[in-house]
Amino acid sequence: MAHDEHAFLFNPLNSKQPQTARKVHIRRLFDILHLCVQRHDWQRARRAWTVLLRCKEVDWKTMWKMSLLLLGRPDENTDFDPPETDSDKVNFLTVMMRQHPEERESILKELVLHLIQCNMHRRAMEELDLYLPSYPYQDNPVLHVYAGLIALYLAQPANDMSEETTYGPYLRNAQAHLERAQAIDPSNIVAAAFLSQVNLCTHHVATFERITNFRHQLSGTTRAAPDRDTPDSDDEKMEVEEALHNRKRIKA
Repeated sequence: MAHDEHAFLFNPLNSKQPQTARKVHIRRLFDILHLCVQRHDWQRARRAWTVLLRCKEVDWKTMWKMSLLLLGRPDENTDFDPPETDSDKVNFLTVMMRQHPEERESILKELVLHLIQCNMHRRAMEELDLYLPSYPYQDNPVLHVYAGLIALYLAQPANDMSEETTYGPYLRNAQAHLERAQAIDPSNIVAAAFLSQVNLCTHHVATFERITNFRHQLSGTTRAAPDRDTPDSDDEKMEVEEALHNRKRIKA
């Protein structure tokens, strides 16, 4: 069979027609990998991926999404990841952030999502706060939406923290990120929907803070006002008693 007569099911990143038997076998193995993924046969998919990683023709760094997909998958045919694999994926993505800076923006999105799955919302917010001020992350509406939603989640008051000290600042942070996302992408319906809710919550918090401040001011004014029914000091009390005694003597 001529080389140009080979038919393949899937096209890799480099979809040139293979010219050698080795490259034909690599393309076949690539088809087996994706076919096993489509069938959720994770055990065979990992075996095929392990062989491909050893081939110098395969740039595994550009295929980090496949590694992330296969990482921690159980042997049986199931779509659910074991709970402990989320932390493994976080560690893998953290390493890829350093070793593959060309794809750092896409990797950051996956990292934030897996941090959320691990209930590490504050670390996810710290990662976003680290990269969002710089280019090109500051022009990515998806990252701003992630930051806004995480800030909205963190805005929920904890049992040991007061609403006044935690609820307001996180809400304003969420509002700023969602407004930035909507400014970059006006058609982003997620940012628009949550922004309307955040605006209502922000108005509620502002009203709560004004009422709290008014109560503090009113309480301070009440404490500072003198009591007219009682003398302010012992000297004044003695003067009042002496005046009453003199009046009684005059009347007598």
